[in-house]
Amino acid sequence: MANSLLTIDMITREAVRLFRNSNWFLRTIGRQFDEEFGRAGAKIGANLRIRLPNDYTLRTGPTAVPQGTNEQQTTLVLATQMGVDVSFSSAERALSLDDYSARILAPAVNTLAGGVATAIMLNMQGASNLVQNTDTGGAMISPTAGTWLAAGAVLDKNGAPRNDRFIVMDPLTQARTVTGLMGLFNPQVKISDQYIRGTITVDTLGFDWGMDQTVMMHTTGAYGAPPTVAGANQTGAALTVTALAGPLNVGDVLTIAGVNSVNRTTKTSNGTLEQFVVTAPVSAGATVIPIYPPITPPSGGNPVPFQTVTASPANGAAITFATPASSNFRSNFAYYAEAVTLATAELELPRGVHEVARETYDGISLRMITDYAVLSDQFITRLDILFGSLLIRPEWVVTVADIP
Repeated sequence: MANSLLTIDMITREAVRLFRNSNWFLRTIGRQFDEEFGRAGAKIGANLRIRLPNDYTLRTGPTAVPQGTNEQQTTLVLATQMGVDVSFSSAERALSLDDYSARILAPAVNTLAGGVATAIMLNMQGASNLVQNTDTGGAMISPTAGTWLAAGAVLDKNGAPRNDRFIVMDPLTQARTVTGLMGLFNPQVKISDQYIRGTITVDTLGFDWGMDQTVMMHTTGAYGAPPTVAGANQTGAALTVTALAGPLNVGDVLTIAGVNSVNRTTKTSNGTLEQFVVTAPVSAGATVIPIYPPITPPSGGNPVPFQTVTASPANGAAITFATPASSNFRSNFAYYAEAVTLATAELELPRGVHEVARETYDGISLRMITDYAVLSDQFITRLDILFGSLLIRPEWVVTVADIP
C-alpha cells in the first residue's frame, strides 16, 4: 500500500527535532524564544534586551553603607536569517517520514545548524580568556589534562557556576586529547569509551565534552612589535597606546604590565595579569584598541562594583600579546552554558503559497514554505530560521588553543 503524502506540519516538526539534536554545540548553550515576537510577527532587526547580574561590594563592620544598584543590560539583535532551499518531486513526497527525513531533510537541517553554530562561534571570539600549552621554548603545543584544568580554574576565578560546564573541541584536538588522557587514572567505563568510541565522555575533569566540526581556526593579526600604553589612569573599553606596528584581529588577546585580574566576587587580586581581548579590527598605525573586559580599577583603594583589575595601567606600561603575530591556532572553547545564548523568533506565515508551517521546540523556531513550480513539476521548499546570538558573559568562556 502506497504511503500518503507527507504534510508540511509533519516535515517542519521533524526539521525542528533534527535541528535541536544534530549539533552538539547548539544543545549546550542557552536558548531563548521570545513569545512577544511570535504574537506580533517577528521582523528582522527585532531586539531582545537581556539584564545582566548586579554586582556589589562587601562592607566590614556594623555600620550600614547602602549601595546604589546600577543595573546593566545588553541587547541581543535578532537580525540574521538563514535558510536551506531544496526541491523534490511528488513521488518523493510519497516517502515515509523516516525515509524523507534521512534522504532529504537531515542533510538540509545539518547544513542549517552548522551555519548557525559557526555564527555563534564567531561571537565567542569575544572571550578574553585564553589558555595554551607551551614547550620549554615557549612554542604552543597541544593541550593536556593540565591545560583543560587551567581553563576550569579561570572559570572558577571569574565566578562561573560549577554546573553545566562544557568543552567543544575541533576533531583533531579531540583525537590529540583522547590520546593524552588514555594513560590517566580514570573510571574503567570512561577509559573504555575513549578506546572504543575515540571520544571523551561527560563529567571528565569538571566538564561535559563534545566535538564539533564548526570549531574554527583563529589567525592573529600581523601586529609586529607590541605598543606601549599611552597615558596613565585609563579606564573603560578603549585602551590608548602608541602607534601600532601592524593590524590586530578580533579575538587577539593581550596583557598589560602591572594590571592584574581580580576575583569577581572578593575583588582581590588573582596574582595574574588580566587578559584583554580585541573586540574590533584595528589597523596598523592606530592608537586606540577596543578591548574586553573594560578596565575598571578600584576607587581610592576601595573595591567597586563590576571591578575587573587591580589598577589602571601606568603610562608606558608594556603590552604583551598572548600568541605570536600572524599565527594560527584552533579555537576550542571551555564555557558555562549560559555565557552565550541563541535566541530565535517566529517568522511570519505568508499567504498564497502551496503550504506553510512553523514549529517551535526547546527555544528553536523554524519555518518551512513549499510552493509548486508547474514547468518542472517540482515542489520548491525553503527552510528558514531567524536568530541572534550574544556572548552575555565573555568572562565565562575560555579559549583553549591548539596547534594547527
